[in-house]
Amino acid sequence: MNEPPGPTDRGPSDSWDFLRRATPARIALGRVGDGLPTQRVLEFQLAHAKARDAVHAELDADALAQALADFGPRRVASEAATRAEYLQRPDLGRRLSMPAGLGPVACDAVLVIADGLSATAVQTQAAELSNLLLTGGRIVWAPPVIARQARVALGDAVAAAVGARLVVVLIGERPGLSASDSLGAYLTYAPRPGLTRDAERNCISNIRPGGLSLPEAARRIRALAALALAREQTGVALKEDEALALAGPDVLGIEPRR
Repeated sequence: MNEPPGPTDRGPSDSWDFLRRATPARIALGRVGDGLPTQRVLEFQLAHAKARDAVHAELDADALAQALADFGPRRVASEAATRAEYLQRPDLGRRLSMPAGLGPVACDAVLVIADGLSATAVQTQAAELSNLLLTGGRIVWAPPVIARQARVALGDAVAAAVGARLVVVLIGERPGLSASDSLGAYLTYAPRPGLTRDAERNCISNIRPGGLSLPEAARRIRALAALALAREQTGVALKEDEALALAGPDVLGIEPRR
């Protein structure tokens, strides 16, 4: 769908061709009379349908838990009882439903896998990325937590419940018209449920087949997590470039992107 159009769609080759080959963005779509070519309209409708489906999709927590069985995953949910309520009440998605079934464990960090606004992204990528993060390295991880109907801030409450100094939230990002399967990672040191500000978090986004690869995402997350624990801070005071430079090119056994 992202291949350059033929001459029947937009006419002969022009100065936009090199950009069309480099990006899935909708640029210089052409026209037929006063409207768009039919193919471009259909492409837009398909992308919109995929984005809408991703937002409304439910996470198969059983399948995800099975894929992470070696790590003893736990499950929680937010106070949003249904997907519809989750979409209408963002505040409920930030609050942990009680009782959550979590208790203190000896750990440095906890990984929270949240459905967010694209369960599709979580279903297809979170297990592999979690394996890369939890295997090896010096960080002591609590058992991963699978969270349904969850926003980023739900991770703060999970970290407080297990006694983790750092929380890493893998979450499905809001779908766009060029990607409905993008995963984001948010790192927060010393999270305070209901009080932590966005400026106190680090974010790595666009984790997907057409964006940031899973090995590269794992490399960046682990480098940031190590520096966050060493400096006891995240957010605007913690820079990704510095974390990667201090960790070295072969950080935690994951090869850098060429």
